Amino acid sequence: MFIRQTRTGNKATGESYVSYRLVRTERIGGKVRQITVLNLGRHFPIKQEDWPILCSRLEQLLNPQAVILPLECSESIERTAQRYHAQLVARAPTISLAAEGAAGSAGDPRPPADFQEVDVDSLQVTQPRSVGVEHVGLHAASELGLIETLNELGVNGVVQASILGNLIGRMGQPGSELATWNWLQQHSALGELIDVDFLSMSHMGLYRASDVLMKHREVIETRLFRTARTLFELPETVTLYDLSNTYFEGEAKLNRKARRGRSKEKRSDCPLVTLGLVLDGSGFVRRSQTFAGNVAEPGTLASMLAGLGTPAGALVVMDAGIATETNVAWLVEHGYRYLVVRRGGMRQFDETRAVTIETAGEAWLHLQKELSPDGQELCLYCHSPTRQLKEEAMLALSGGRFEAGLQQMSDGLQKPKSEKGLDKLLERLGRLKQKSRGASQHYQVNLVTEDSGKTVTAITWQKVPVPGTMATHPGVYCLRTNELAWDEEKLWRTYTMLTDLESVFRSLKSELGLRPIYHHKSKRGQGRFNWQNLLSSTTCPGAPAFISQVFPCTSFSGDITATPASSPRKTTSPTANGWARLAKPPAAHCTPTSR
Repeated sequence: MFIRQTRTGNKATGESYVSYRLVRTERIGGKVRQITVLNLGRHFPIKQEDWPILCSRLEQLLNPQAVILPLECSESIERTAQRYHAQLVARAPTISLAAEGAAGSAGDPRPPADFQEVDVDSLQVTQPRSVGVEHVGLHAASELGLIETLNELGVNGVVQASILGNLIGRMGQPGSELATWNWLQQHSALGELIDVDFLSMSHMGLYRASDVLMKHREVIETRLFRTARTLFELPETVTLYDLSNTYFEGEAKLNRKARRGRSKEKRSDCPLVTLGLVLDGSGFVRRSQTFAGNVAEPGTLASMLAGLGTPAGALVVMDAGIATETNVAWLVEHGYRYLVVRRGGMRQFDETRAVTIETAGEAWLHLQKELSPDGQELCLYCHSPTRQLKEEAMLALSGGRFEAGLQQMSDGLQKPKSEKGLDKLLERLGRLKQKSRGASQHYQVNLVTEDSGKTVTAITWQKVPVPGTMATHPGVYCLRTNELAWDEEKLWRTYTMLTDLESVFRSLKSELGLRPIYHHKSKRGQGRFNWQNLLSSTTCPGAPAFISQVFPCTSFSGDITATPASSPRKTTSPTANGWARLAKPPAAHCTPTSR
């Protein structure tokens, strides 16, 4: 076999171009003829001086025999030879029939292909690929109606394959688009499952898929949530809302939302971007939006909840960072119920009026309800013994440091060259209070001066805990709500659903590889968030139930590998009918292997 370079002209445009073909010679009727074995296309990446090595390697793969001297070839040539070998094996019946028809007029026809049983222990596995997470991901996408939605939006087959590759790649091996592209080419059998050749696909196809997803973000999110709500009969009575931020690598000057701010990951040295998520009570994403890294959390609520279409009286659960008086008033004005952490206010707790419940962590919690004087709002005071131990330790540490600082100032008054001026000592006291993390409010400090009032002669202090604070009521926090009919336990357990949203953020940043963001263009950065929002459906609390429903008899304890060398690989685009088989469970011949 050899590679032939052919110049072809386009009759419609008059353009001429060069294409490459893999050709073999065969004697037919006394004449030597060249038969095209495989069309290599116009963009053939192998250098001309490496063509003989590629052809020799292909012949070795097609006619496996023990070799005396191994053929030395680069990694790129080996990958290309394996890919072409898979295509030739898949087309073997077609090639045999074509050759049989060509030779029938001049000589005896070739015998049909002969298939024999072989000892599987004697086989050499080349290019083993995972297929377990691919089957689960494809079936989940089919059940959620993602593929049908993409067809209705007019997304062509190649882009659909890129979207699925991006999505499932982040399930199996979270990373960037480039890392996902390498995973699809070298480790995944997704291409065999959907008849798409990812080896011939440029990594730019995955970036363009992000752009398409960003274009149809709202439609896709709405339809996915609607389908999930139908599958699991999810009630629309609870809405969870929270924000988190992550950081960029580099300055990200081309991204208008990359701003310096307070990083929840303590990466204030980098530009930030903020992600807002609205979830239902089961943890499924209803809406997502990106904000500037320095956005004020309270100002994002109205834009996220407007137009959600939730029924009247839906309960909104938020943390203290968003639950300002303005936002609470906005919720009441638009007919929402709310359950939020109270910002500020005095702590109080009466153990004689409290009820005791057991948490999921097998810890005891004491709850006390208190109705507001106007009867429009309910305060739920929660006392946690474990939180009490934590806050007492925090207060003891910060209070000890404050007293040590006061003692150092007092000892300095006895030294001849130390600062004794009233103004300077007041400045030191102010800095000490600033670093005390609120412990200084529980101390009365008196600076005794001489008759002139400019020189301090002594410093005295006394600890006087402020009523209604951490010092007098450690371990107590307050929830406020306008839902007056629920009991203490139901209110508290409903609020703890917010921890499900926080677990989604943790999964996005850790397992799903959201941080950091390397894209400096705004649309590419937002496209990365879109991938993670789609993936969050598999990390939400409803995911185990979803997996058990769509795969009731399947349990995955490790990767499932298959050898795709003999699997057909086509470069044609998948159609709507071509996706129909994606809802099938994994084939029986795929065997699980431990990770």
